[in-house]
Amino acid sequence: MDVVVIGAGVLGVTTAWYLRRDGHTVTVVDRAEGAGRETSFANGALLHASHAEPWNAPGVVWQLLRWLGREDSPLLLRPGQIPRVAGWGLAFLRNSTQARFARHTRINAALAVYSLQQLRALRAETGIRYDEAANGILKVFHDRAALDTVQAASQIMAPLGVRHEVLDRAATVAREPSLQETAEHLVGGIYYPDDESGDAQRFTERLAALAADRGVVFRYGTSVERLGVQGGRIDSVETDQGGLEPDAVVLAAGNDSRALARQAGLRLPIYPVKGYSVTLPAEGWAAAPAVPIIDDARKIVLTRIGDRIRIAGMAEFAGHDTTLHPRRAEAVLRQACSLYPSLTEHARGVTPDYWTGLRPMTPDGPPILGASAVSNLYLNTGPGHMGWTFACGCARLVADEVSGHPPAIALDGLGPRRMW
Repeated sequence: MDVVVIGAGVLGVTTAWYLRRDGHTVTVVDRAEGAGRETSFANGALLHASHAEPWNAPGVVWQLLRWLGREDSPLLLRPGQIPRVAGWGLAFLRNSTQARFARHTRINAALAVYSLQQLRALRAETGIRYDEAANGILKVFHDRAALDTVQAASQIMAPLGVRHEVLDRAATVAREPSLQETAEHLVGGIYYPDDESGDAQRFTERLAALAADRGVVFRYGTSVERLGVQGGRIDSVETDQGGLEPDAVVLAAGNDSRALARQAGLRLPIYPVKGYSVTLPAEGWAAAPAVPIIDDARKIVLTRIGDRIRIAGMAEFAGHDTTLHPRRAEAVLRQACSLYPSLTEHARGVTPDYWTGLRPMTPDGPPILGASAVSNLYLNTGPGHMGWTFACGCARLVADEVSGHPPAIALDGLGPRRMW
């Protein structure tokens, strides 16, 4: 088949890779001038089945109220977005019951474990390198109640293959000695040995190059203007550089998927949630951790990717606005410096590189995958904070559906029809 993939982020490129490997003719269309230039560009760099629980954990509404109006808070709702996010937000809260949270955590965890298996297989097949590291991930905690809450979520995921080890303070510092700086403020941690890290943008660029070598056509700098629908199927993809008439279309356009799907008569409940990151050179910071860190209280992640340190966090409901607000960007670095005081001096001597991107979030947590109500339109979108982790798994599942292969894992709770 002749397949058009809309979107050259990590989801779109991996989908194109698997489709081409299945024998299809594939064209990837993206408005950016290269692969992985938007949400995939400078994310938290973690490949973490351990972090698969949705954001709408029971009690999230109280956290939102506690942080309301605080410009430096981990979660910020811009007042102007309240009318726009209201419907999505109500669905988000409806899915914050204990039963739904547990169900969606299991769905995400199963997908994440499968996806990391696919990534390792792809890495072995191609030899692709992207500053990857397989050191596990360590979540650290400053109070016992928070540790117990995350431990409970980890126990939900354990039967699905997400191994974890609960550590006391001494064992946490033994696992990552750099935490000795603030050990007295920690109560313990949870270590996830099978998690990994790596540069999502570098992976996306290099996989795109490998896919191009195998015959995938990439049309960068090309905006999709309209999906032509005739007789319940997509009969054309109109771009600012001309039209395409594929046999099938995969919509992997992140936050733009919602508007494009609407042209085909589909309503996708995806909302963009802004995140921030800061990247610094690792050279000169002797205390840089070897194991990626997630600080539960500060809502940040910190990892080393090659010769750089990447720190990421924040969730800002501001619509499609990608404006980088200095106060919020600097708050991410400041939170990391609270965990690692020695980072403060290091940061003064370098030029931090701040970035912001929009996570495409669904109100229940899992992504939207597979065949839609439009006969030849397939969806690979809405992965939220798990896009890098989910990429290979989502792509393989969607490619299997396009190719008529049985999926390797159940698509219950992942298909688009749950949204209608």
